[in-house]
Amino acid sequence: MKILHHLFFLVTSVLLFATTNAQDAYPSHPVKIIAPQATGGGVDIVGRFMAEQLHKELKQTFIIDNQAGAGGAIAGKITIMAPADGYTLMIGYVATHATTPAVKKNIYDPIKDFTAIAMFGGTPNILVVSKDVPVSNLNEFIIYAKANPTKVNYGTSGIGTLNHLLMEQFKFDSGVKSMMVPYRSIGQAFTDSMSGQIQVIFPGLSAAMPHIRSGMFKPLAVTGEKRSPLLPDVPTFKEIGFNGFDGLTWYGLVGPAKLPDAIVQKINKAVNVALEKPEVKRFYAEQALKPMPMSPKQFENYINQEVLHWSKIAKASNITAE
Repeated sequence: MKILHHLFFLVTSVLLFATTNAQDAYPSHPVKIIAPQATGGGVDIVGRFMAEQLHKELKQTFIIDNQAGAGGAIAGKITIMAPADGYTLMIGYVATHATTPAVKKNIYDPIKDFTAIAMFGGTPNILVVSKDVPVSNLNEFIIYAKANPTKVNYGTSGIGTLNHLLMEQFKFDSGVKSMMVPYRSIGQAFTDSMSGQIQVIFPGLSAAMPHIRSGMFKPLAVTGEKRSPLLPDVPTFKEIGFNGFDGLTWYGLVGPAKLPDAIVQKINKAVNVALEKPEVKRFYAEQALKPMPMSPKQFENYINQEVLHWSKIAKASNITAE
């Protein structure tokens, strides 16, 4: 019995040492970060930038793997089935970890099925119309849309995404009738709008800015309490008389459930250190992003509150998707 006891102790010690050593050495080979959008959208832009920052901080390659579709549910399911070893992570954002779970039941639990690692930051959303829509402000758009209901379609990055829920909220409050056209990413929605298939999008400001700067889209109103420094002439919805438009397109990093705490803390520290760097702050400002450093627990609590908030909005607007 003593021999078996010592043997058990030896094996347990070796396994514990190997596990601890592996976590200390993390990451020892390239890490895959699943991005739940196609290239060109805010998730992809932020994800690639932060992957480069993690490369600098942790001296290892972080590879973006775009897995678009189903409001992020496809990427979510791939992630939760991956080994909890830190080598498959995912950009968890407002769609995958707030709005999609609020309208699509039983796809996954955004808290229990994932490990919250680090928050990157957030950007307000903005209602934009194609340059060919003959309006110059939100009130003119409402009048035009009501007079031309068959000429106004809006694009989303999927059913249950924030840009979908915000547009439905706006339609309900304004009385505008508009047909939704879902896409696999907001970048694809912008592409189709240039050919005249859709006229309105309600994206994150970060994703919208290149198209606003190019003159292809006109900004009408922005969510949040304050105007954006990048577009000081564009009013908030609240200024125009629409309350409750405080949605934020936020981005963070998550992994499969039960990710070792040592790995979680190591990645979290690397992200938070990066968010303090002048070049990162400069990029964020250019992209209309606000850095939002958090501990893993703070990020988990934030996700939980977002799910509760958007579940109430979805229920009040009778938005569901199966």
